[in-house]
Amino acid sequence: METSLRSALQPFFHSSPPFLPSHFGFSQNLRYPLLSSHGKRQSVVIKAAVAVEQPSQTKVSLIRIGTRGSPLALAQAYETRDKLKAAHAELAEEGAVEIIIIKTTGDKILNQPLADIGGKGLFTKEIDEALLGGAIDIAVHSMKDVPTYLPDGTILPCNLPREDVRDAFISPIATSLAELPAGSIVGSASLRRQSQILYRYPSLKVVNFRGNVQTRLKKLNEGEVQATLLALAGLKRLSMTENVTSILSLDEMLPAIAQGAIGIACRSNDEKMAGYIASLNDEETRLAVACERAFLETLDGSCRTPIAGYAFRDKDGYCLFRGLVASPDGTRVLETSRRGPYNFEDMVSMGKDAGKELISRAGPGFFDW
Repeated sequence: METSLRSALQPFFHSSPPFLPSHFGFSQNLRYPLLSSHGKRQSVVIKAAVAVEQPSQTKVSLIRIGTRGSPLALAQAYETRDKLKAAHAELAEEGAVEIIIIKTTGDKILNQPLADIGGKGLFTKEIDEALLGGAIDIAVHSMKDVPTYLPDGTILPCNLPREDVRDAFISPIATSLAELPAGSIVGSASLRRQSQILYRYPSLKVVNFRGNVQTRLKKLNEGEVQATLLALAGLKRLSMTENVTSILSLDEMLPAIAQGAIGIACRSNDEKMAGYIASLNDEETRLAVACERAFLETLDGSCRTPIAGYAFRDKDGYCLFRGLVASPDGTRVLETSRRGPYNFEDMVSMGKDAGKELISRAGPGFFDW
């Protein structure tokens, strides 16, 4: 049964993983020269590595982790694997944890904006199918890719500790968005980033800019755009922060819902796997993500709607939530905030209430992009 199932799902799997950060195996650094705003040459460093997961040939894996095949997705899967091994002695044995790469719709279609592909779960659907079909035991996701609903038969009881939620600005000609000359082209596949850039800097132009981190840096080096924005969390997990020109403040660029958070899902009837991954859960992150996703769910946001939100524990121990919706061209940006107790019920309520407020303020037709 398992053999036939894996055969049926074989088109979703890579035969070998793509480039990974250096600590996953053999690596090399590719340096691309850039001209700085001061006339000096600098380099964008694109790290590449090849690593092949080698499960034991003598025993069946106790946990099969499903993941996308991008370097960042694999970094997150390896982080999950290492945490599982550290927390459970039986998983520390050679071959006890296997990583299975699954190609998703979002990975296959790279020449169109995400908004034009349509549908939800562009980076999760095939992984969810593999999980429900028994080809994998747990699934590791970037939480900002996970739709507000979960497929029947699955649960997501675990969020790993959240990484830095801010966005990084990368450019060979300026140190910030404000320094870019009028007419400069910024590459980004995110309508959230596009709308906030154009709201504050209408003289700039934003173009679709898809691909993994390494691909986008290569395009930047080749002069396709003058600047790009990337999630700082991803650059940190890939050990590529040397490419960061500057870090945008939360006032300048509010992050995507659940940015910097990793989620781990399993089948709802698999108590053993649920127990394994629940042991890794960071409750502060889980509650913040729940607040932000309640906001998103209330807005019923799609890839065509620029939505941003961030919940965090303030210095007094309360939850502070900030939310934003915008028109793609940045001509309208609506923001709100909430503060309340740092617990699940109150935080979900805050997220929903903030979403209802912005729906009311936006008026009819605002979300019909």
